[in-house]
Amino acid sequence: MKEFSHKSVLLEECIRELKIDPEGTYVDGTLGGAGHSSEIAKRLTTGKLIGFDQDAEAIEASSRRLEPFGDRVTIIRDNFSHISSRVQELGITSVNGELLDLGVSSYQIDTPERGFSYMTPEADLDMRMDQSSSMTAADIINTYSREELFRILRDYGEEKFASAIASRIVKEREKAPIKKVGELNSIIDASIPAKIRKTGGHPAKRTFQALRIELNDELGVLEGHIDEWIDLLAPGGRLCIITFHSLEDRIVKAAFRRNEDPCTCPREFPVCVCGKKSKGKVITKKPILPTDQEMEENSRSKSAKLRVFEKISPSSDI
Repeated sequence: MKEFSHKSVLLEECIRELKIDPEGTYVDGTLGGAGHSSEIAKRLTTGKLIGFDQDAEAIEASSRRLEPFGDRVTIIRDNFSHISSRVQELGITSVNGELLDLGVSSYQIDTPERGFSYMTPEADLDMRMDQSSSMTAADIINTYSREELFRILRDYGEEKFASAIASRIVKEREKAPIKKVGELNSIIDASIPAKIRKTGGHPAKRTFQALRIELNDELGVLEGHIDEWIDLLAPGGRLCIITFHSLEDRIVKAAFRRNEDPCTCPREFPVCVCGKKSKGKVITKKPILPTDQEMEENSRSKSAKLRVFEKISPSSDI
């Protein structure tokens, strides 16, 4: 089996911001190749690390890498949307830190049969994070209506030519199902003016991002569970989330702000009467970005942003 590699982005920054207690309990919601997790586990004595991933190959690779840490580590194959319930099943009611690295792993991108990359024209249009799922990106391409395709390309890919691409997909699939990466690339090329294709990177980048997000419900899972992850933290515990595009970052930024200041009272009210209490504070008023050196060494880190939230005790004041 090819090595599951994913150079951990913002590694030193994440370890620093987690403020690891050697006796604490930590969750890595996106194990991947266990780059972040191995560094957390190294710092634990009697503490515990619980790692999640829905990718079977990531689970296999991370299990090998974390084996030396023995019973300090528990690995669970599941989507990070289930972190709270699965942790509580272990009899754990709170944790000292949680980390989510939302980037696609280098292994997933570089393995042609996974279908994540627009650079592998002979690959099937797959893009499943969880390979036990039956639906693939090809299913989206061949079954979604023109309006649905337009919506996901516009909203998740921020694609300026979403309408033209959606229309051409529908037209071409009437001749034969669209199954390969190269077939979709050709459709995208034919939908975007030549002078535009020559600038701004690969013309298929935004479409592939949109399909991946839709297929794996990436934004829905993220938006629907940040509050739960904050609730799971012990007082003083921290939630660290690394995002890789503006849609994810906006969701994290808004959720952190809402948990810091949940008051819904009109601004003219002299005192709060809604009764909603702050759960903590946003540590990163601006996101932490990779250093120039990291971006030079790992080009996939260039769009990474790290935001951090710290839980407070219910009686504390911000």
